[in-house]
Amino acid sequence: MSEKASESERHRQGMATRRKVLGAAHVDRAEANKTGFDEPFQTLITEVAWGHVWSRDTITHRERSMMTLALLAGLGNFEELALHTRATANTGASRDDIMEAMLHVAVYAGVPRANHAIKIIKQVLAEMDGGKGA
Repeated sequence: MSEKASESERHRQGMATRRKVLGAAHVDRAEANKTGFDEPFQTLITEVAWGHVWSRDTITHRERSMMTLALLAGLGNFEELALHTRATANTGASRDDIMEAMLHVAVYAGVPRANHAIKIIKQVLAEMDGGKGA
């Protein structure tokens, strides 16, 4: 298989996984907002993050979701944390799972990072609940 054909298949798989995890509406917005400038980046994340890593079947989307939340919180990537908190509706990660991930963040990355992440997660979960507290 040629490199181009391989990239095409990886992109197709990545887009399918991205839609499954993040939801079609989010992916459609991202695709609609794509420009010539950021198209290489969008292709990269679709093929690598979604087509290669998230599409692997060695662990579940729930487990990947928990790891992703912990990594994002630990690194302080809070905008992405909100996005991936919303994605838990599609990955099967429960609120208990999310809290377990944040407890790990507190111990291994620091209480301030976990504290701020929990604040954001609570806001996102409240939005997901239609405005009720998490």
